[in-house]
Amino acid sequence: MGVLNEKEQQEKYPWNRSTFHSEYNAYLAKYKVESCLKYMKGNSLLDIACGDGLMTEMFSSRFDNIVGVDANGSHLELAKGRLPSARFYESLIEDFSISDKFDTVLMLDLLEHVQDPIYVLKKAASYLSENGVLIVHVPNAHAINRKLAVLMGTLESCEELSPFDIDIAGHRRSYHRETLCHDVDKAGLKVVSTGGVFYKMLSTPQMDWFLRNGLWEEGGFGWGRVGGPDKDWKEEFCRASYELGNQQPDDCNILYAVIEQQ
Repeated sequence: MGVLNEKEQQEKYPWNRSTFHSEYNAYLAKYKVESCLKYMKGNSLLDIACGDGLMTEMFSSRFDNIVGVDANGSHLELAKGRLPSARFYESLIEDFSISDKFDTVLMLDLLEHVQDPIYVLKKAASYLSENGVLIVHVPNAHAINRKLAVLMGTLESCEELSPFDIDIAGHRRSYHRETLCHDVDKAGLKVVSTGGVFYKMLSTPQMDWFLRNGLWEEGGFGWGRVGGPDKDWKEEFCRASYELGNQQPDDCNILYAVIEQQ
């Protein structure tokens, strides 16, 4: 069998938010969206790569003009079903071309996949309208769960890519905040803000199991307050993990950079 081209390579990775560890990824998506909202501008959105459209749909009430791009055709079919009013294009970002300019461009969890992140940052920024904003998310190599994994011996270093990272998600590199800002600078762009999303103390499959099976009821002496008000303690746990992540961004699951043209 010959060597796969880049689009074929991206299409072979099965990961999407709705299939793998869906309980945790639904909460993470919610807070990824929340982290973006205060930085978004205007009424036009370009979402690269939009994947199955889960988060594109969550942003949709904010924008009149929405375009999504993804290299994986099967994921795009799911996105089209979620948001039929948007325009979707099946393409690598490297090959994508459109004359529109956008007030907000998103690249949520893409840079870790591409061959040349500097080129991709420049390409994404080329679609910005005057005073537009580019918001980038990447997984954090220095997340607290990865630091724990190094101490446990399940990772040799925080930057090591696991078999899941490589074979299921299709990651080519890992990031921490300094390396993310370094790539933005090399692309000739300006970082105006950085931060983190979600303080994640366990691995993704462990987090997913915990959210599904944890002792969330007060009577189980788990996370609920004995004799306190009746609350959805799973929701409260996730909200608190997001708020703690705001305070300790370098320990978070996800790092973000808010970027403008120089």
